[in-house]
Amino acid sequence: MRKTTPSTVRATALPGRTRQRGRGVVVIGALALALAGCAGQPAAPADVAPEPTSEATQEATGATGELRIMAAASLAATFDELVELFVAENPDVDAPVVTYDGSSTLVTQLAEGAEAEVFASADQANMTKAVDAGLMRGTPQVFATNVLQIAVEPGNPAGITSLADLADPALQVVLCAPEVPCGAASGKALTAAGVSVTPVSEEQNVTAVLKKVTLGEADAGLVYATDVQVSDGGVDGVTFAESAAAVNSYVIGALDGTSSPAAQAFVDFVLSPTGQKVLAAYGFGPA
Repeated sequence: MRKTTPSTVRATALPGRTRQRGRGVVVIGALALALAGCAGQPAAPADVAPEPTSEATQEATGATGELRIMAAASLAATFDELVELFVAENPDVDAPVVTYDGSSTLVTQLAEGAEAEVFASADQANMTKAVDAGLMRGTPQVFATNVLQIAVEPGNPAGITSLADLADPALQVVLCAPEVPCGAASGKALTAAGVSVTPVSEEQNVTAVLKKVTLGEADAGLVYATDVQVSDGGVDGVTFAESAAAVNSYVIGALDGTSSPAAQAFVDFVLSPTGQKVLAAYGFGPA
């Protein structure tokens, strides 16, 4: 399982790369030779096999077109694998480009004109902003859920066992900014626990919180359970009961204005049994 640490991860394929398929024309010459007693018979006409149509080609190879995805930072490792599997099944899709960041940042970029085919948000609130802004096509679908854990240094040297421990002024605690899905969820959990925390920093995506704890720049941070899992031992995770009050639903949809068949095809793939199996393997809960 891959580890993703940068606050913004961009998987960029070579631009302008288009797959072209050679077209074959098969000519079968059937020449009837005159036999004894049949002299003067004309030769049979040559038969030319019809050239395959583009529609038949697309039907045979699956989805085609551009696939630019804007996805929540917590989806990085999972979507890297999903995109790889999707392209393996749909080789005529142009090499995908995936941008990962905080969902609120991505909505702002889309509203300002960033072009993409698919948007995957880590919460309903930011997807609702995208829908209200007229950015989405059709009705976005919930495809996974996630819960928070307290990320601590390996071995938990500070002995953190609950949200209440994060109120200790001697601890350096990092949270996501309130407008970011993980920040909104953190606020709900802390409120449910009756705990007030003064963070040393508020980050624009959950990956940045994880990175600070991983590098020893913070004693603890609130991240998703999936982030702890993909850290590959870079942090330990402390579960807490109040996480049940802050379950995030992840939502995906095709963006309005795209004409690429690959857009809805990828959305359907994420919602498919194969996509759901990959999400579960990375620690996401069912929709």
